[in-house]
Amino acid sequence: VFSPPVKDGQDPFDTGNLPEDLGYHVQMKDGIVYVYEDKAAAERNEPKDLPYPSLEHFIDDMNFLLVLIAQGPVKTYAHRRLKFLSSKFQVHEMLNETEEMKELKNNPHRDFYNCRKVDTHIHAAACMNQKHLLRFIKKSYCVDADRVVYNAKGKQLTLKQLFQQLKLHPYDLTVDSLDVHAGRQTFQRFDKFNDKYNPVGASELRDLYLKTENAINGEYFATIIKEVGSDLEDAKYQHTEPRLSIYGRSPEEWAKLAKWFNTHRVYSPNMKWMIQVPRIYDVFRSKNFLPHFGKMLEYIFVPVFEATVNPQAHKELSVFLRHITGFDSVDDESKHSGHMFSTKSPKPEEWTSQKNPSYTYYIYYMYANILVLNNLRRQRGMNTFLFRPHCGEAGALTHLLAAFMTADNISHGLNLKKGCWLKVGLDHGQLFQPNDSFSSVSSGTAPAERGLCWQRLLTPNSVLQEPLMEEYAIAAQVFKLSTCDMCEIARNSILQCGLSHEEKVKFLGEKYQEDGPDGNDIRKTNVAQIRVAYRYETWCYELNLIAEGLKNE
Repeated sequence: VFSPPVKDGQDPFDTGNLPEDLGYHVQMKDGIVYVYEDKAAAERNEPKDLPYPSLEHFIDDMNFLLVLIAQGPVKTYAHRRLKFLSSKFQVHEMLNETEEMKELKNNPHRDFYNCRKVDTHIHAAACMNQKHLLRFIKKSYCVDADRVVYNAKGKQLTLKQLFQQLKLHPYDLTVDSLDVHAGRQTFQRFDKFNDKYNPVGASELRDLYLKTENAINGEYFATIIKEVGSDLEDAKYQHTEPRLSIYGRSPEEWAKLAKWFNTHRVYSPNMKWMIQVPRIYDVFRSKNFLPHFGKMLEYIFVPVFEATVNPQAHKELSVFLRHITGFDSVDDESKHSGHMFSTKSPKPEEWTSQKNPSYTYYIYYMYANILVLNNLRRQRGMNTFLFRPHCGEAGALTHLLAAFMTADNISHGLNLKKGCWLKVGLDHGQLFQPNDSFSSVSSGTAPAERGLCWQRLLTPNSVLQEPLMEEYAIAAQVFKLSTCDMCEIARNSILQCGLSHEEKVKFLGEKYQEDGPDGNDIRKTNVAQIRVAYRYETWCYELNLIAEGLKNE
């Protein structure tokens, strides 16, 4: 359930229509937030009925999948099935490509460039292109050279003094010296990829221009994002879902982020926001910011529960949450935690070690809390949140298993190529998002051939003026995609993003929720009915195959 679009003349930051406070008591126990009628109910251990899968249930299901995928016949069958699906799509192309093109040519007004598309995987700190960031740095120096913008160990520095300390002058900066583009040197190097968020390699400039908390209260970052939003509105047909970070190191994080959002009025009708939670508990624990992992979960989720229960007491956060569509879990998946998640694992309050919990540990507790939160918000008539973690970029295949069980969709999914047994389960439900930080893009079989639901293509930190269009153009060249292919990917991005039902009706047609050709309005999507019919028939055939197999057992 997503917030409806803001109507003309309506203030997106209006606090006048917030629901009344309920006065419920919120408390975290064993890593899960429970909601009680009052403190007396909490003492009696009588929480509200907000169901979520128990740890034992989750572990049992995961063990079942682990046993299943270890079986040789399953691997063989899944591999052959995928080869069959790939060949089937190639036959479809040979027989129907001309007819699909004829359908598109007869479709008035609509083409790939004016059908709606969403960049579903972008970080707010990378939502601008290199030239935009460079231009803004130079502009800010011309306007605010003598403004105090930075605190360096208690000493306040003006913008001019900050650049002098860094031995730089904005006039001399170029796109190359800015060095914020993820190129070949970031391949398989997450540390170098993260360093690309530091303009000219200077963390001071990242703090000043790409952070919400600094000496100028994130003003520059907000201005850049609003400029990107303005460009999107001018382009009209492009939308993005930028991620903002909540780290879980302090209970004030949500309030500060909401204040930044409301104070600077960071709103665009072409932007929907997501919250990313970096999996860096080990960093905070080593610096004694946190006593245990449970405290990190508490700082991430309890403020959101309190704003849901008592929105009048948390007005700025309640407004901010209306614009949030989901949660993401991010960090370097290739780091090995050395911990195997099981029913014997320490509870979050008992996890006092400086070691980081495993990926699956993070995913379960995030999923369980989001599920409880969604049940509560649904009861209150509020918008709910998707769970869309980074997954399968590197690391163990158990990451994909955990996400398959819990996620609405995933980002990256590169390791799907190692787990053909899982692809069949992901063909129509999960997403595939190659990112050149961990895989080189080369010509070959496009995932769309096997029915994988693509919604985004390559990598952020783009060079050109319209990065999303650049990505589509590159993918069209690399994977030999047709116009129908690209329009189908664009349609998938709308279906699986956080746009509201009202917006999806406007962009895809009134029947977009129906399966098959009935749910496709070619006048809005520019996807040939022949293609949609093929997808639907193939999906029904696969479901029927499973149903027949169950009958035979």
